[in-house]
Amino acid sequence: MSYRSNGALRQHALAAATVAALSCIAMSASAADRINLAALANADQNNQFIVKYAAGTAERSNAASLNRALDNAATSFSGKGAKLGLKHLRRIGTGADVVQAGRRLDPAEAESLMRQIAADPNVEYVEKNAPMTAFFTPNDTRFGEQWGYGASGINTAQAWDVSTGTGVVVAVIDTGITNHSDLNANILPGYDFISDSTAARDSNGRDSDPADQGDWFTAGECGVTYSSNSSWHGTHVAGTVAAVTNNAKGVAGTAYNAKVVPVRVLGKCGGTLADIADAITWASGGSVSGIPANPNPAEVINMSLGGSGACGSTYQAAIDGAVGRGVTVVVAAGNSNVNASNARPANCNNVVAVGAVDSAGKRSVWSSTQKSNYGAVVDVAAPGSNILSTLNSGTTTPGSESYASYGGTSMATPHVAGVVALLQAKATTPKTPAEIETILKTTARAFPQTPDQAIGTGIVDAKAALDSLGGGNPNPGTQTYSNAADFNIPDNNATGVTSSIVVSGRTGNAPSNAQVSINIVHTYQGDLIVDLIAPDGSVYNLHNRSGAGTDNIVKTYTVNLSSEALNGTWKLRAADRASVDTGYINSWSVTF
Repeated sequence: MSYRSNGALRQHALAAATVAALSCIAMSASAADRINLAALANADQNNQFIVKYAAGTAERSNAASLNRALDNAATSFSGKGAKLGLKHLRRIGTGADVVQAGRRLDPAEAESLMRQIAADPNVEYVEKNAPMTAFFTPNDTRFGEQWGYGASGINTAQAWDVSTGTGVVVAVIDTGITNHSDLNANILPGYDFISDSTAARDSNGRDSDPADQGDWFTAGECGVTYSSNSSWHGTHVAGTVAAVTNNAKGVAGTAYNAKVVPVRVLGKCGGTLADIADAITWASGGSVSGIPANPNPAEVINMSLGGSGACGSTYQAAIDGAVGRGVTVVVAAGNSNVNASNARPANCNNVVAVGAVDSAGKRSVWSSTQKSNYGAVVDVAAPGSNILSTLNSGTTTPGSESYASYGGTSMATPHVAGVVALLQAKATTPKTPAEIETILKTTARAFPQTPDQAIGTGIVDAKAALDSLGGGNPNPGTQTYSNAADFNIPDNNATGVTSSIVVSGRTGNAPSNAQVSINIVHTYQGDLIVDLIAPDGSVYNLHNRSGAGTDNIVKTYTVNLSSEALNGTWKLRAADRASVDTGYINSWSVTF
Protein backbone atom coordinates (compact mmCIF):
# COMPACT_ATOMS: atom_id res chain seq x y z
CA MET A 1 0.00 0.00 0.00
CA SER A 2 1.26 3.47 -0.80
CA TYR A 3 0.00 6.79 0.43
CA ARG A 4 -1.00 9.92 -1.37
CA SER A 5 1.34 12.71 -0.41
CA ASN A 6 -1.29 15.41 -0.85
CA GLY A 7 -3.79 13.54 1.35
CA ALA A 8 -1.13 12.95 4.01
CA LEU A 9 -0.14 16.61 3.97
CA ARG A 10 -3.74 17.65 4.39
CA GLN A 11 -4.10 15.23 7.31
CA HIS A 12 -0.92 16.49 8.98
CA ALA A 13 -1.94 20.09 8.41
CA LEU A 14 -5.37 19.46 9.91
CA ALA A 15 -3.88 17.68 12.90
CA ALA A 16 -1.36 20.45 13.47
CA ALA A 17 -4.03 23.12 13.22
CA THR A 18 -6.26 21.25 15.66
CA VAL A 19 -3.49 20.81 18.23
CA ALA A 20 -2.42 24.44 17.86
CA ALA A 21 -5.96 25.67 18.35
CA LEU A 22 -6.57 23.48 21.37
CA SER A 23 -3.22 24.39 22.92
CA CYS A 24 -4.24 28.03 22.90
CA ILE A 25 -7.39 27.49 24.96
CA ALA A 26 -7.22 29.56 28.14
CA MET A 27 -7.32 27.80 31.50
CA SER A 28 -10.39 29.84 32.35
CA ALA A 29 -12.41 28.12 29.61
CA SER A 30 -15.22 25.88 30.79
CA ALA A 31 -14.80 22.10 30.93
CA ALA A 32 -17.18 21.78 27.99
CA ASP A 33 -14.87 23.96 25.89
CA ARG A 34 -11.98 21.62 26.62
CA ILE A 35 -13.63 18.52 25.12
CA ASN A 36 -13.50 17.47 21.48
CA LEU A 37 -16.37 15.01 20.97
CA ALA A 38 -16.29 14.91 17.16
CA ALA A 39 -14.64 11.51 16.76
CA LEU A 40 -17.08 9.76 19.07
CA ALA A 41 -19.79 9.86 16.42
CA ASN A 42 -17.65 7.77 14.08
CA ALA A 43 -17.08 4.74 16.31
CA ASP A 44 -19.21 2.36 18.35
CA GLN A 45 -16.59 1.81 21.03
CA ASN A 46 -13.71 3.87 22.39
CA ASN A 47 -11.00 3.22 24.93
CA GLN A 48 -8.06 5.55 24.21
CA PHE A 49 -7.98 9.28 24.81
CA ILE A 50 -5.47 12.14 24.53
CA VAL A 51 -5.31 14.41 27.57
CA LYS A 52 -3.27 17.62 27.70
CA TYR A 53 -2.41 19.01 31.14
CA ALA A 54 -1.32 22.63 31.33
CA ALA A 55 2.36 23.51 31.50
CA GLY A 56 3.51 24.02 35.07
CA THR A 57 0.95 21.67 36.61
CA ALA A 58 1.98 18.74 38.79
CA GLU A 59 0.33 16.30 36.36
CA ARG A 60 2.59 17.58 33.58
CA SER A 61 5.81 17.14 35.54
CA ASN A 62 5.17 14.29 37.95
CA ALA A 63 4.07 10.76 37.02
CA ALA A 64 2.53 10.08 40.43
CA SER A 65 0.40 13.23 40.23
CA LEU A 66 -0.71 12.28 36.74
CA ASN A 67 -1.73 8.81 37.85
CA ARG A 68 -3.64 10.22 40.83
CA ALA A 69 -5.55 12.55 38.53
CA LEU A 70 -6.45 9.67 36.24
CA ASP A 71 -7.51 7.51 39.20
CA ASN A 72 -9.75 10.33 40.44
CA ALA A 73 -11.41 10.65 37.05
CA ALA A 74 -11.92 6.89 36.78
CA THR A 75 -13.31 6.66 40.33
CA SER A 76 -15.82 9.44 39.63
CA PHE A 77 -16.89 7.89 36.33
CA SER A 78 -20.44 6.55 36.59
CA GLY A 79 -20.62 4.37 33.47
CA LYS A 80 -22.09 0.92 33.14
CA GLY A 81 -20.35 -2.22 34.33
CA ALA A 82 -17.45 -2.76 36.69
CA LYS A 83 -15.12 -0.13 38.11
CA LEU A 84 -13.15 1.48 35.33
CA GLY A 85 -9.38 1.56 35.29
CA LEU A 86 -7.58 4.40 33.50
CA LYS A 87 -3.92 3.83 32.61
CA HIS A 88 -1.26 6.17 31.29
CA LEU A 89 0.30 4.75 28.12
CA ARG A 90 2.75 7.40 26.92
CA ARG A 91 3.43 11.07 26.40
CA ILE A 92 3.47 12.34 22.83
CA GLY A 93 5.63 15.07 21.30
CA THR A 94 3.11 17.84 21.91
CA GLY A 95 3.21 17.24 25.68
CA ALA A 96 -0.19 15.54 25.78
CA ASP A 97 -0.69 12.10 27.28
CA VAL A 98 -2.34 9.01 25.79
CA VAL A 99 -4.48 7.22 28.36
CA GLN A 100 -6.45 4.01 28.06
CA ALA A 101 -9.64 2.89 29.77
CA GLY A 102 -9.83 -0.63 31.15
CA ARG A 103 -12.55 -1.57 28.67
CA ARG A 104 -14.07 -0.29 25.46
CA LEU A 105 -16.74 2.33 26.01
CA ASP A 106 -19.78 3.16 23.97
CA PRO A 107 -20.06 6.81 22.79
CA ALA A 108 -22.20 7.89 25.75
CA GLU A 109 -19.80 6.35 28.27
CA ALA A 110 -16.80 7.81 26.47
CA GLU A 111 -18.34 11.27 26.56
CA SER A 112 -19.09 10.90 30.27
CA LEU A 113 -15.50 9.89 31.00
CA MET A 114 -14.10 12.73 28.89
CA ARG A 115 -16.25 15.24 30.77
CA GLN A 116 -15.02 13.83 34.06
CA ILE A 117 -11.40 14.21 32.96
CA ALA A 118 -12.05 17.75 31.72
CA ALA A 119 -13.61 18.72 35.04
CA ASP A 120 -10.05 18.93 36.36
CA PRO A 121 -9.08 22.63 35.88
CA ASN A 122 -5.51 21.57 35.08
CA VAL A 123 -6.68 19.87 31.87
CA GLU A 124 -6.28 21.94 28.71
CA TYR A 125 -8.18 19.50 26.53
CA VAL A 126 -9.26 15.91 26.08
CA GLU A 127 -10.19 14.11 22.88
CA LYS A 128 -10.47 10.60 21.56
CA ASN A 129 -7.33 9.00 20.15
CA ALA A 130 -9.12 8.69 16.83
CA PRO A 131 -8.03 6.28 14.07
CA MET A 132 -6.86 7.82 10.81
CA THR A 133 -6.56 6.12 7.42
CA ALA A 134 -4.84 6.91 4.15
CA PHE A 135 -6.46 6.71 0.75
CA PHE A 136 -5.36 3.50 -0.91
CA THR A 137 -3.25 3.91 -4.04
CA PRO A 138 -2.15 0.64 -5.67
CA ASN A 139 1.51 0.04 -6.44
CA ASP A 140 0.73 -1.66 -9.77
CA THR A 141 3.39 -0.40 -12.15
CA ARG A 142 0.96 0.79 -14.83
CA PHE A 143 -1.76 2.08 -12.55
CA GLY A 144 -0.88 5.64 -13.55
CA GLU A 145 -2.07 4.86 -17.08
CA GLN A 146 -5.52 3.79 -15.89
CA TRP A 147 -7.25 7.16 -16.05
CA GLY A 148 -10.64 5.48 -15.71
CA TYR A 149 -10.15 5.01 -11.96
CA GLY A 150 -9.46 8.67 -11.23
CA ALA A 151 -11.61 11.73 -10.67
CA SER A 152 -12.33 12.01 -14.40
CA GLY A 153 -13.44 8.39 -14.41
CA ILE A 154 -15.35 6.34 -11.84
CA ASN A 155 -13.51 7.67 -8.76
CA THR A 156 -12.30 4.43 -7.22
CA ALA A 157 -9.40 6.04 -5.34
CA GLN A 158 -11.62 6.87 -2.37
CA ALA A 159 -14.03 3.99 -3.00
CA TRP A 160 -11.29 1.42 -2.34
CA ASP A 161 -11.04 2.68 1.23
CA VAL A 162 -14.65 1.58 1.66
CA SER A 163 -14.97 -1.61 -0.42
CA THR A 164 -12.82 -3.76 -2.67
CA GLY A 165 -15.45 -6.29 -3.74
CA THR A 166 -14.50 -9.02 -1.30
CA GLY A 167 -16.80 -12.03 -1.49
CA VAL A 168 -18.61 -11.00 -4.68
CA VAL A 169 -18.60 -13.08 -7.88
CA VAL A 170 -18.79 -11.43 -11.31
CA ALA A 171 -19.51 -13.57 -14.36
CA VAL A 172 -17.85 -12.29 -17.54
CA ILE A 173 -19.80 -13.67 -20.51
CA ASP A 174 -17.36 -13.19 -23.37
CA THR A 175 -14.59 -14.91 -25.35
CA GLY A 176 -13.30 -16.84 -22.35
CA ILE A 177 -10.04 -16.29 -20.52
CA THR A 178 -6.30 -16.63 -21.12
CA ASN A 179 -3.55 -17.40 -18.65
CA HIS A 180 -2.34 -14.18 -17.03
CA SER A 181 -0.36 -13.80 -13.79
CA ASP A 182 -2.02 -10.44 -13.11
CA LEU A 183 -5.45 -12.06 -13.22
CA ASN A 184 -5.25 -15.80 -12.45
CA ALA A 185 -5.61 -15.50 -8.67
CA ASN A 186 -9.05 -13.94 -9.08
CA ILE A 187 -10.42 -16.44 -11.61
CA LEU A 188 -12.89 -19.14 -10.56
CA PRO A 189 -13.91 -22.19 -12.64
CA GLY A 190 -16.06 -21.21 -15.62
CA TYR A 191 -17.63 -22.92 -18.62
CA ASP A 192 -17.49 -22.95 -22.41
CA PHE A 193 -21.01 -22.58 -23.84
CA ILE A 194 -20.05 -22.43 -27.53
CA SER A 195 -22.01 -25.34 -29.00
CA ASP A 196 -20.43 -25.18 -32.48
CA SER A 197 -17.05 -26.93 -32.30
CA THR A 198 -15.78 -25.05 -35.36
CA ALA A 199 -16.50 -21.69 -33.76
CA ALA A 200 -15.13 -22.95 -30.45
CA ARG A 201 -11.89 -24.25 -32.04
CA ASP A 202 -11.62 -26.90 -29.32
CA SER A 203 -13.08 -29.80 -31.35
CA ASN A 204 -15.72 -30.67 -28.78
CA GLY A 205 -18.22 -27.83 -28.41
CA ARG A 206 -19.47 -27.17 -24.91
CA ASP A 207 -17.20 -28.20 -22.06
CA SER A 208 -15.91 -27.11 -18.67
CA ASP A 209 -12.85 -25.32 -20.07
CA PRO A 210 -13.50 -21.58 -20.68
CA ALA A 211 -10.01 -21.01 -22.11
CA ASP A 212 -10.05 -18.54 -25.01
CA GLN A 213 -8.84 -20.43 -28.10
CA GLY A 214 -8.78 -17.26 -30.19
CA ASP A 215 -11.48 -15.58 -32.29
CA TRP A 216 -9.37 -14.75 -35.36
CA PHE A 217 -10.74 -15.19 -38.86
CA THR A 218 -9.65 -14.63 -42.43
CA ALA A 219 -11.30 -12.55 -45.13
CA GLY A 220 -14.57 -14.05 -46.30
CA GLU A 221 -15.00 -16.41 -43.33
CA CYS A 222 -17.49 -14.40 -41.29
CA GLY A 223 -19.39 -12.60 -44.01
CA VAL A 224 -16.91 -9.75 -44.22
CA THR A 225 -14.13 -8.94 -46.66
CA TYR A 226 -11.41 -8.33 -44.09
CA SER A 227 -9.45 -10.56 -41.74
CA SER A 228 -8.96 -10.09 -38.00
CA ASN A 229 -6.52 -11.27 -35.33
CA SER A 230 -7.73 -12.72 -32.05
CA SER A 231 -9.01 -10.05 -29.68
CA TRP A 232 -8.62 -11.76 -26.27
CA HIS A 233 -11.59 -9.60 -25.44
CA GLY A 234 -12.70 -11.60 -22.39
CA THR A 235 -9.27 -11.32 -20.78
CA HIS A 236 -9.29 -7.55 -21.24
CA VAL A 237 -12.78 -7.21 -19.76
CA ALA A 238 -11.97 -9.50 -16.82
CA GLY A 239 -8.89 -7.44 -16.00
CA THR A 240 -10.94 -4.28 -15.71
CA VAL A 241 -13.33 -6.06 -13.38
CA ALA A 242 -10.82 -7.72 -11.07
CA ALA A 243 -7.15 -7.72 -12.06
CA VAL A 244 -4.93 -8.63 -9.12
CA THR A 245 -4.04 -5.33 -7.47
CA ASN A 246 -1.25 -3.89 -5.32
CA ASN A 247 1.09 -6.66 -6.48
CA ALA A 248 3.73 -4.27 -7.86
CA LYS A 249 3.05 -5.23 -11.47
CA GLY A 250 0.73 -4.44 -14.34
CA VAL A 251 -2.71 -3.00 -13.75
CA ALA A 252 -5.43 -2.71 -11.10
CA GLY A 253 -9.01 -4.00 -11.20
CA THR A 254 -12.14 -2.06 -10.31
CA ALA A 255 -13.21 -4.62 -7.69
CA TYR A 256 -9.87 -6.27 -7.17
CA ASN A 257 -10.94 -8.55 -4.32
CA ALA A 258 -13.94 -9.87 -6.23
CA LYS A 259 -13.75 -13.12 -8.20
CA VAL A 260 -14.48 -13.66 -11.90
CA VAL A 261 -16.26 -16.64 -13.42
CA PRO A 262 -15.33 -16.67 -17.14
CA VAL A 263 -18.14 -17.91 -19.38
CA ARG A 264 -17.16 -18.46 -23.00
CA VAL A 265 -19.82 -17.68 -25.61
CA LEU A 266 -17.85 -15.89 -28.36
CA GLY A 267 -15.46 -17.66 -30.71
CA LYS A 268 -14.72 -17.53 -34.40
CA CYS A 269 -17.30 -15.21 -36.04
CA GLY A 270 -18.92 -14.40 -32.68
CA GLY A 271 -21.62 -16.36 -30.89
CA THR A 272 -25.30 -17.28 -30.91
CA LEU A 273 -28.31 -16.11 -28.98
CA ALA A 274 -29.12 -19.60 -27.69
CA ASP A 275 -25.62 -20.12 -26.30
CA ILE A 276 -25.61 -16.69 -24.66
CA ALA A 277 -29.04 -17.26 -23.11
CA ASP A 278 -27.84 -20.54 -21.60
CA ALA A 279 -24.71 -18.79 -20.31
CA ILE A 280 -26.81 -16.12 -18.57
CA THR A 281 -28.95 -18.78 -16.93
CA TRP A 282 -25.98 -20.89 -15.81
CA ALA A 283 -23.90 -17.94 -14.59
CA SER A 284 -26.75 -16.69 -12.41
CA GLY A 285 -27.29 -20.05 -10.74
CA GLY A 286 -30.04 -21.42 -12.96
CA SER A 287 -30.22 -24.89 -14.47
CA VAL A 288 -29.17 -25.72 -18.03
CA SER A 289 -29.91 -29.21 -19.33
CA GLY A 290 -26.81 -31.40 -19.56
CA ILE A 291 -24.56 -28.84 -17.84
CA PRO A 292 -23.30 -29.21 -14.24
CA ALA A 293 -24.54 -26.50 -11.87
CA ASN A 294 -22.37 -23.43 -11.46
CA PRO A 295 -20.59 -23.86 -8.10
CA ASN A 296 -20.08 -20.09 -7.85
CA PRO A 297 -23.27 -18.29 -8.92
CA ALA A 298 -22.63 -14.67 -9.79
CA GLU A 299 -24.11 -11.59 -8.17
CA VAL A 300 -23.15 -9.56 -11.22
CA ILE A 301 -23.07 -10.48 -14.92
CA ASN A 302 -20.97 -8.48 -17.38
CA MET A 303 -21.96 -8.71 -21.05
CA SER A 304 -19.68 -6.63 -23.25
CA LEU A 305 -21.33 -7.96 -26.39
CA GLY A 306 -24.37 -7.46 -28.53
CA GLY A 307 -26.01 -7.14 -31.91
CA SER A 308 -28.82 -5.24 -33.59
CA GLY A 309 -32.57 -5.73 -33.44
CA ALA A 310 -35.26 -5.96 -30.80
CA CYS A 311 -34.41 -7.66 -27.51
CA GLY A 312 -36.58 -10.69 -28.27
CA SER A 313 -38.18 -13.27 -26.02
CA THR A 314 -35.11 -15.51 -25.59
CA TYR A 315 -32.82 -12.77 -24.33
CA GLN A 316 -35.49 -11.27 -22.12
CA ALA A 317 -36.43 -14.59 -20.55
CA ALA A 318 -32.80 -15.38 -19.71
CA ILE A 319 -32.22 -11.89 -18.27
CA ASP A 320 -35.45 -11.98 -16.29
CA GLY A 321 -34.42 -15.33 -14.85
CA ALA A 322 -31.07 -13.95 -13.75
CA VAL A 323 -32.63 -10.82 -12.27
CA GLY A 324 -35.17 -12.98 -10.47
CA ARG A 325 -32.25 -14.77 -8.83
CA GLY A 326 -30.94 -11.41 -7.60
CA VAL A 327 -28.26 -10.93 -10.25
CA THR A 328 -27.51 -7.48 -11.72
CA VAL A 329 -26.95 -7.70 -15.48
CA VAL A 330 -24.64 -5.01 -16.86
CA VAL A 331 -24.45 -4.71 -20.66
CA ALA A 332 -22.67 -2.61 -23.26
CA ALA A 333 -24.70 -0.02 -25.17
CA GLY A 334 -22.78 -0.69 -28.40
CA ASN A 335 -20.31 1.20 -30.56
CA SER A 336 -22.23 1.93 -33.78
CA ASN A 337 -23.23 5.56 -33.14
CA VAL A 338 -26.91 4.65 -33.23
CA ASN A 339 -29.78 4.77 -30.81
CA ALA A 340 -29.35 1.83 -28.46
CA SER A 341 -33.06 1.12 -28.73
CA ASN A 342 -32.05 -1.03 -31.71
CA ALA A 343 -29.06 -2.66 -30.00
CA ARG A 344 -29.51 -5.81 -27.98
CA PRO A 345 -29.20 -6.77 -25.17
CA ALA A 346 -28.85 -3.07 -24.26
CA ASN A 347 -32.52 -2.58 -25.18
CA CYS A 348 -33.73 -5.44 -23.00
CA ASN A 349 -35.64 -4.69 -19.81
CA ASN A 350 -34.03 -5.05 -16.38
CA VAL A 351 -30.45 -4.46 -17.49
CA VAL A 352 -27.98 -1.67 -16.72
CA ALA A 353 -26.98 -0.38 -20.17
CA VAL A 354 -23.63 1.42 -20.25
CA GLY A 355 -22.43 4.13 -22.62
CA ALA A 356 -18.82 5.24 -22.96
CA VAL A 357 -16.97 8.49 -22.29
CA ASP A 358 -13.39 9.62 -22.85
CA SER A 359 -11.09 11.25 -20.30
CA ALA A 360 -12.69 14.64 -20.99
CA GLY A 361 -16.11 13.27 -20.14
CA LYS A 362 -17.32 13.43 -23.74
CA ARG A 363 -19.15 10.64 -25.56
CA SER A 364 -16.46 8.27 -26.80
CA VAL A 365 -15.43 8.43 -30.47
CA TRP A 366 -13.19 5.71 -31.91
CA SER A 367 -13.54 6.40 -35.64
CA SER A 368 -15.78 8.24 -38.06
CA THR A 369 -18.40 5.48 -37.75
CA GLN A 370 -17.66 4.10 -34.29
CA LYS A 371 -19.00 6.11 -31.40
CA SER A 372 -20.81 5.12 -28.23
CA ASN A 373 -24.45 4.28 -28.84
CA TYR A 374 -26.91 6.58 -27.13
CA GLY A 375 -30.56 7.11 -26.32
CA ALA A 376 -33.09 6.69 -23.55
CA VAL A 377 -32.25 3.03 -22.90
CA VAL A 378 -28.67 3.94 -21.87
CA ASP A 379 -28.63 4.18 -18.08
CA VAL A 380 -25.14 5.43 -17.18
CA ALA A 381 -21.75 6.13 -18.73
CA ALA A 382 -18.26 4.96 -17.78
CA PRO A 383 -14.69 5.20 -19.15
CA GLY A 384 -14.47 3.56 -22.57
CA SER A 385 -11.59 5.20 -24.44
CA ASN A 386 -7.96 4.13 -24.16
CA ILE A 387 -8.58 1.61 -21.36
CA LEU A 388 -5.50 -0.35 -20.31
CA SER A 389 -6.03 -3.92 -19.10
CA THR A 390 -4.74 -7.48 -19.22
CA LEU A 391 -4.35 -9.16 -22.64
CA ASN A 392 -2.44 -11.78 -24.60
CA SER A 393 0.24 -11.29 -27.25
CA GLY A 394 -0.89 -14.07 -29.61
CA THR A 395 -2.21 -12.99 -33.00
CA THR A 396 -4.25 -16.17 -33.49
CA THR A 397 -3.72 -18.80 -30.78
CA PRO A 398 -2.68 -17.78 -27.26
CA GLY A 399 0.83 -16.45 -26.78
CA SER A 400 2.40 -14.80 -23.74
CA GLU A 401 0.57 -12.54 -21.33
CA SER A 402 0.54 -8.85 -22.12
CA TYR A 403 -1.28 -5.56 -21.58
CA ALA A 404 -2.98 -3.30 -24.08
CA SER A 405 -5.38 -0.37 -24.34
CA TYR A 406 -8.76 -0.96 -25.96
CA GLY A 407 -11.75 1.28 -26.57
CA GLY A 408 -15.48 0.61 -26.68
CA THR A 409 -18.57 0.34 -24.55
CA SER A 410 -17.18 -3.16 -23.94
CA MET A 411 -14.50 -1.44 -21.85
CA ALA A 412 -16.95 0.87 -20.08
CA THR A 413 -19.20 -2.00 -19.00
CA PRO A 414 -16.71 -3.84 -16.72
CA HIS A 415 -16.02 -0.59 -14.88
CA VAL A 416 -19.71 -0.53 -13.93
CA ALA A 417 -19.88 -4.27 -13.20
CA GLY A 418 -16.93 -3.76 -10.86
CA VAL A 419 -18.71 -0.92 -9.06
CA VAL A 420 -21.74 -3.18 -8.60
CA ALA A 421 -19.40 -5.68 -6.94
CA LEU A 422 -18.10 -2.94 -4.64
CA LEU A 423 -21.68 -2.08 -3.68
CA GLN A 424 -22.74 -5.65 -2.99
CA ALA A 425 -19.62 -6.27 -0.91
CA LYS A 426 -20.41 -3.30 1.32
CA ALA A 427 -24.19 -3.76 1.55
CA THR A 428 -25.28 -5.37 4.81
CA THR A 429 -27.89 -7.32 2.84
CA PRO A 430 -27.67 -7.86 -0.94
CA LYS A 431 -29.24 -5.10 -3.02
CA THR A 432 -31.76 -6.06 -5.68
CA PRO A 433 -30.87 -5.36 -9.32
CA ALA A 434 -33.48 -2.57 -9.35
CA GLU A 435 -31.92 -1.00 -6.24
CA ILE A 436 -28.45 -1.23 -7.77
CA GLU A 437 -29.61 0.47 -10.96
CA THR A 438 -31.22 3.28 -8.98
CA ILE A 439 -28.07 3.81 -6.92
CA LEU A 440 -25.85 3.95 -10.01
CA LYS A 441 -28.13 6.41 -11.79
CA THR A 442 -28.85 8.73 -8.87
CA THR A 443 -25.25 8.95 -7.63
CA ALA A 444 -23.63 9.33 -11.07
CA ARG A 445 -21.39 12.37 -11.50
CA ALA A 446 -22.70 15.03 -13.84
CA PHE A 447 -21.07 15.14 -17.27
CA PRO A 448 -18.47 17.96 -17.49
CA GLN A 449 -20.49 19.21 -20.45
CA THR A 450 -23.78 18.03 -21.89
CA PRO A 451 -23.08 15.12 -24.27
CA ASP A 452 -23.98 15.55 -27.92
CA GLN A 453 -26.31 12.57 -27.45
CA ALA A 454 -27.93 11.16 -24.31
CA ILE A 455 -25.75 8.47 -22.69
CA GLY A 456 -27.32 8.14 -19.27
CA THR A 457 -27.74 10.20 -16.12
CA GLY A 458 -24.00 10.77 -15.74
CA ILE A 459 -20.66 9.06 -15.20
CA VAL A 460 -20.69 6.32 -12.59
CA ASP A 461 -19.09 7.47 -9.32
CA ALA A 462 -17.98 4.53 -7.19
CA LYS A 463 -17.43 6.51 -3.98
CA ALA A 464 -20.75 8.36 -4.21
CA ALA A 465 -22.54 5.08 -4.89
CA LEU A 466 -20.97 3.49 -1.81
CA ASP A 467 -21.72 6.55 0.32
CA SER A 468 -25.40 6.17 -0.56
CA LEU A 469 -25.44 2.90 1.38
CA GLY A 470 -24.55 4.77 4.58
CA GLY A 471 -22.62 3.35 7.50
CA GLY A 472 -19.24 4.81 6.55
CA ASN A 473 -16.27 2.56 6.03
CA PRO A 474 -16.95 -1.01 7.23
CA ASN A 475 -13.25 -1.85 7.14
CA PRO A 476 -11.37 1.38 7.87
CA GLY A 477 -7.89 -0.03 7.48
CA THR A 478 -6.05 -1.98 10.16
CA GLN A 479 -7.43 -1.52 13.66
CA THR A 480 -6.28 -2.63 17.09
CA TYR A 481 -8.81 -3.83 19.66
CA SER A 482 -7.65 -4.25 23.24
CA ASN A 483 -8.66 -5.11 26.80
CA ALA A 484 -6.45 -3.67 29.53
CA ALA A 485 -8.46 -4.96 32.50
CA ASP A 486 -6.72 -7.35 34.91
CA PHE A 487 -7.99 -10.94 35.13
CA ASN A 488 -6.56 -13.20 37.85
CA ILE A 489 -5.59 -16.66 36.62
CA PRO A 490 -6.75 -19.37 39.05
CA ASP A 491 -3.87 -21.52 40.30
CA ASN A 492 -3.78 -25.12 39.01
CA ASN A 493 -7.17 -24.82 37.29
CA ALA A 494 -7.83 -26.30 33.86
CA THR A 495 -10.73 -23.94 33.15
CA GLY A 496 -8.64 -20.83 33.57
CA VAL A 497 -9.92 -17.31 32.96
CA THR A 498 -10.95 -15.42 29.83
CA SER A 499 -10.70 -11.78 28.82
CA SER A 500 -13.00 -10.64 26.00
CA ILE A 501 -12.83 -8.13 23.15
CA VAL A 502 -15.91 -7.31 21.07
CA VAL A 503 -15.40 -6.42 17.39
CA SER A 504 -18.28 -4.86 15.47
CA GLY A 505 -18.91 -2.75 12.40
CA ARG A 506 -16.46 -4.67 10.19
CA THR A 507 -17.15 -6.87 7.16
CA GLY A 508 -15.56 -10.02 5.85
CA ASN A 509 -13.00 -12.28 7.49
CA ALA A 510 -9.92 -11.61 9.57
CA PRO A 511 -6.55 -11.64 7.74
CA SER A 512 -4.01 -14.43 7.54
CA ASN A 513 -1.50 -12.32 9.48
CA ALA A 514 -3.53 -11.05 12.45
CA GLN A 515 -1.37 -9.80 15.32
CA VAL A 516 -2.27 -10.99 18.82
CA SER A 517 -0.31 -9.25 21.59
CA ILE A 518 -0.47 -10.56 25.16
CA ASN A 519 0.88 -9.24 28.45
CA ILE A 520 0.52 -11.85 31.18
CA VAL A 521 2.16 -11.33 34.56
CA HIS A 522 3.06 -14.71 36.07
CA THR A 523 5.90 -16.15 38.12
CA TYR A 524 6.26 -19.37 36.09
CA GLN A 525 5.13 -19.24 32.45
CA GLY A 526 5.79 -22.96 32.08
CA ASP A 527 2.54 -23.51 34.01
CA LEU A 528 0.42 -21.68 31.43
CA ILE A 529 -1.65 -22.62 28.42
CA VAL A 530 -2.84 -19.54 26.51
CA ASP A 531 -5.41 -19.71 23.70
CA LEU A 532 -7.15 -17.23 21.42
CA ILE A 533 -10.83 -18.16 20.99
CA ALA A 534 -12.60 -16.90 17.88
CA PRO A 535 -16.26 -15.78 17.89
CA ASP A 536 -17.35 -19.18 16.50
CA GLY A 537 -15.51 -21.04 19.27
CA SER A 538 -12.45 -22.05 17.23
CA VAL A 539 -9.34 -22.27 19.41
CA TYR A 540 -5.89 -21.03 18.38
CA ASN A 541 -3.13 -22.01 20.80
CA LEU A 542 -0.57 -19.27 21.46
CA HIS A 543 1.44 -20.67 24.37
CA ASN A 544 1.60 -24.26 25.68
CA ARG A 545 3.60 -24.56 28.92
CA SER A 546 6.88 -23.58 27.33
CA GLY A 547 9.55 -21.33 28.82
CA ALA A 548 9.94 -23.32 32.06
CA GLY A 549 10.54 -20.95 34.97
CA THR A 550 10.66 -17.75 32.95
CA ASP A 551 8.49 -15.01 34.40
CA ASN A 552 5.68 -13.32 32.48
CA ILE A 553 4.59 -13.60 28.83
CA VAL A 554 4.93 -10.38 26.87
CA LYS A 555 4.80 -11.33 23.24
CA THR A 556 3.08 -10.71 19.88
CA TYR A 557 1.93 -13.69 17.83
CA THR A 558 1.09 -13.76 14.11
CA VAL A 559 -2.01 -15.92 13.62
CA ASN A 560 -3.79 -17.02 10.45
CA LEU A 561 -7.42 -16.12 11.13
CA SER A 562 -8.56 -15.96 7.50
CA SER A 563 -11.35 -18.50 8.10
CA GLU A 564 -12.86 -16.42 10.90
CA ALA A 565 -15.39 -13.60 10.63
CA LEU A 566 -14.10 -10.31 12.03
CA ASN A 567 -17.21 -9.39 13.99
CA GLY A 568 -18.04 -11.01 17.31
CA THR A 569 -16.53 -11.67 20.73
CA TRP A 570 -12.86 -12.69 20.72
CA LYS A 571 -11.46 -14.19 23.92
CA LEU A 572 -8.02 -14.75 25.39
CA ARG A 573 -8.01 -17.74 27.73
CA ALA A 574 -5.20 -18.40 30.19
CA ALA A 575 -5.12 -21.59 32.26
CA ASP A 576 -2.58 -22.44 34.99
CA ARG A 577 -1.94 -26.21 34.98
CA ALA A 578 0.36 -26.53 38.01
CA SER A 579 0.35 -25.41 41.64
CA VAL A 580 2.14 -22.69 43.63
CA ASP A 581 2.89 -20.00 41.01
CA THR A 582 0.20 -17.45 40.20
CA GLY A 583 -0.45 -14.43 38.00
CA TYR A 584 -2.97 -12.51 35.91
CA ILE A 585 -3.79 -11.32 32.40
CA ASN A 586 -2.54 -7.75 32.46
CA SER A 587 -3.70 -6.75 28.96
CA TRP A 588 -4.03 -8.08 25.44
CA SER A 589 -4.96 -6.88 21.97
CA VAL A 590 -5.70 -8.14 18.50
CA THR A 591 -4.87 -6.18 15.35
CA PHE A 592 -6.58 -6.83 12.01
